[in-house]
Amino acid sequence: MFITLEGPEGSGKTGQLETLAEALSHRGYRVQKTREPGGTPIGDQIRKTILDLKNTAMVDRTEALLLQASRAQLVEEVIQPALEAGRLVICDRYADSTLAYQGYGYQNDLDSLRKIIDYATGGLKPDLTVLLDIDPEIGLRRRTNAGNLNRLDALDLAFHRRVRAGYHALVREEPERWVVIDADQSFEQVQEDLLAAVLQKLAQHAV
Repeated sequence: MFITLEGPEGSGKTGQLETLAEALSHRGYRVQKTREPGGTPIGDQIRKTILDLKNTAMVDRTEALLLQASRAQLVEEVIQPALEAGRLVICDRYADSTLAYQGYGYQNDLDSLRKIIDYATGGLKPDLTVLLDIDPEIGLRRRTNAGNLNRLDALDLAFHRRVRAGYHALVREEPERWVVIDADQSFEQVQEDLLAAVLQKLAQHAV
């Protein structure tokens, strides 16, 4: 089964994924953790280029194409083999991030983005996508306080608000695939909600 975590900047996906994977492993699941962009040696090199604060000249089409290159490598090298081996794959971001950020955020054509996503992924879609939802102002404040800003964090607040609205539009398109969790709760409460959502999906998947 393939599960993805999505959300605006500062939603806490990375920390939640680690704790979720540990909880599922303790329950006997064979878990493969990964992330986007990156997750492979080639993808990690692309990630550095995309997120580098110095790359202010990068146009949004370049960004979208670099992300697909990283994603294609990740699907081929990590995700697909893990799924074929019967593992539970949990990925920090996936194709929905491109639609939210490069689509809604930059206001680019969604149909064009969906075509290159489909090419990069071979049509592979998650069984469950969890949106860790948070107000962009709160999320960006978290990132600033952590001192871990990247090139996308530095974009204006209006961009990040469009990204969040984009995520909610994607949820409305495919409500059966998504679960929305309020990420402006304690870490422990978010983890409890997240684990419950994943376990429910796994139970349905097993039937």
